[in-house]
Amino acid sequence: MPDVEEQPVTVEIPVLHGRGMTMANQLARHARKNPDVAALRFEGAGRSYAELDRRVTRLARALRRRGVGVGDRVAVLALNGMETWETYLAGVRLGAIVVPVNFRLVADEVAYVLTDSGAVALVVDAALAEVAGKAGEQAPSLRTTLVIGGDYEEALAAAGDEPLDVEVEEEAPAFIMYTSGTTGRPKGAVLTHRNLLMHAFSQITTLGWDPDDRVGVPGAPLFHIAGLAGGLPPLLLGGTNVILRSGAFDPAETLDLMEREKVSSIFLVPAMWAAVLAVPGLADRDLSHLRRVSWGAAPASTTLLRSLIDAFPQAEVVTAFGQTECSPVTCLLRGEDSVRKIGSVGTPILNVEVRVVDDALRDVPQGEVGEIVYRSPMVMTGYWNKPEETALAFEGGWFHSGDLVRQDEDGYFYVVDRKKDMIISGGENIYCAEVENVLAAHPKVSEVALIGVPDARYGEAPLAVVAPRDAADPPTPEELAAYCREKLARYKNPREYSVVGALPRNPSGKVLKTALRQEHSAGSLVAEPVV
Repeated sequence: MPDVEEQPVTVEIPVLHGRGMTMANQLARHARKNPDVAALRFEGAGRSYAELDRRVTRLARALRRRGVGVGDRVAVLALNGMETWETYLAGVRLGAIVVPVNFRLVADEVAYVLTDSGAVALVVDAALAEVAGKAGEQAPSLRTTLVIGGDYEEALAAAGDEPLDVEVEEEAPAFIMYTSGTTGRPKGAVLTHRNLLMHAFSQITTLGWDPDDRVGVPGAPLFHIAGLAGGLPPLLLGGTNVILRSGAFDPAETLDLMEREKVSSIFLVPAMWAAVLAVPGLADRDLSHLRRVSWGAAPASTTLLRSLIDAFPQAEVVTAFGQTECSPVTCLLRGEDSVRKIGSVGTPILNVEVRVVDDALRDVPQGEVGEIVYRSPMVMTGYWNKPEETALAFEGGWFHSGDLVRQDEDGYFYVVDRKKDMIISGGENIYCAEVENVLAAHPKVSEVALIGVPDARYGEAPLAVVAPRDAADPPTPEELAAYCREKLARYKNPREYSVVGALPRNPSGKVLKTALRQEHSAGSLVAEPVV
């Protein structure tokens, strides 16, 4: 008999409603179960679960009246506040895709996010309306705008609060989170309802969250993945999110908030923790309710971590590591390990599989440096409208993080550098994080960043950009060079030092090394020939 070409068999799997559990479903569940429990707290006011659920439904209906439907993108350009959470949850309840926008962007940058995402609606704070107006002129997809502090409350009042007849599948996109863009235009990481639910579940299981937790996440604005994801475990459990207002970070005000609201768990980036630890009278504060302090989003020196552990002996110190594309946490360092394995980012959390590989995706021997790659139900589905970048990120069937790490004999991971930040000088690999950690321990150094600058002899040379602990008594390049000679192999020593007022950072707390490379093509040269 002649060969018969087999035809692919297509099996249609029916969509079964009643199986999904989005963030908006969680909200409705707690509104029925614990209606009077505080879901949100902000500047002395709050929203109970019942009140928040009603307002979210009204906002979803108001957006639908304005033509927003399933799969449409709703951009949110807002300062931290309860309305920001309301908008996120309303977009989710409507089946739309929420696009948080960095409120520090200028109009052209906001326009890029609106245009790239194809946002049809924008919810904006009155304080940002001017920027939004200029951005909207460049975004042809934008059809409607609601202003918090303007027509927002009027729109809610005019809408009904009957439940919406929308079924949202857990694999549908929930958020487009634009990455920091430290090396170029930001990309939109598409996170599904399942991504975020699994992340919240994995955090709760790994860390042992409690329904009575009162969680503060002032270390990240709500437009940032850490701000969003940090608020999901309380929502899943029926706990309380405590929101800190936007603006310049005030460490004393943050401590006031922690005392007043009896915060039990709080996340800050390392620069913020350093400021908190410097507040006079810290030991006299009533922080007996605080049981978890966590940090992430940017590297921390071992000196800072030791100070953090000493300052909060009653609290578990947690190191969180990951990235936007992973919803975001992939590894945690907890409890006793914070001392025993200081400097590590810990081990993978539940539902995360990792490998450490070379450029050919071969596993590197334990203890050697390689890129950490992931498989997890928390990993994004891809970059919005960027198939080539998505394919590259998932090359070989694993998500490529771009982080260089090593694994010790006990399975704990240590971040060595970002792959793109590694300096190759005279054929030797110089890992910025290692050198930065050494310089950060100098008594006159507040913060430091190492960058590579062109070098005629070695191709590239390390330059250390240093911010002093005391502006009136900054370290000299000669002092820093002498310090590094004692603690680092000669080839790792910075060839140049530049002392500045402060390091530029993006809203995530990450140092903008691209800006530093542009600003520091030459520093205060110290003769340190590599031999």
